[in-house]
Amino acid sequence: GAKADLKAAFDWYRKAADQGDAPAQSILGYMHLKGQGVTQDYQQAMAWYLKAAEKNYPVALYNLGVMYAKGQGVAQDYEQAMTWYLRAAEVGHAPAQSILGFMYLKGQGVAQDDPQAASWYLKAAEQGFADAQYALGVLYAKGRGVVQNDREAVSWYRKAAEQGNPDAQYNLGLAYAKGQGTTQDERQAAFWYLKAAEQESTRAQFKLAVLYARGRGVAQDDEEALSWYRRAAEQGYAPAQ
Repeated sequence: GAKADLKAAFDWYRKAADQGDAPAQSILGYMHLKGQGVTQDYQQAMAWYLKAAEKNYPVALYNLGVMYAKGQGVAQDYEQAMTWYLRAAEVGHAPAQSILGFMYLKGQGVAQDDPQAASWYLKAAEQGFADAQYALGVLYAKGRGVVQNDREAVSWYRKAAEQGNPDAQYNLGLAYAKGQGTTQDERQAAFWYLKAAEQESTRAQFKLAVLYARGRGVAQDDEEALSWYRRAAEQGYAPAQ
């Protein structure tokens, strides 16, 4: 309904932010962070995020965690990042819950703890956050922090795959190919490999090429096989090369 104008957008957000509107303050933080409508300035980004964080605004809490994790405008500090992520997670912010799962899994800013990782991933996954659903599937497949369960893994992969997560799509294809956690079905394997391959997953492109070369789950087609091998190879995937 108006010509795109980041400077004008910034000016209106600033009017709202100056009156204490937390979402506007958080957006100003983002615009300073990215240099949108204003000169990039990490210190200003942090200042505006802090204003919104004082009101417990979850996006600002989360983005402060990101700045500490990446060392943007501050010294990189995973413990500080963890503090801000935790505040965001406790008010229900799914990306923060998911990143807490990752940090517990990797031992970043906190002692490594698989059950805690699984617990935080589950909170985000139950809110429909695809990255957490995929990660939880991996934990169930490997039995990390939860009792190993291939069917649970497939269930979570499917939820993430249906939202377009390419890693989950690939793992779901692999599960169908192997009959692991689900009935073996090479047509379904090809279907999910294709979904991931179209998003440039090199592993999926390679697996799909193999299926075309062998006529497994799809009609045998050497040209299609070559095409998918080439797409993966051109991205540097050694098995395809």
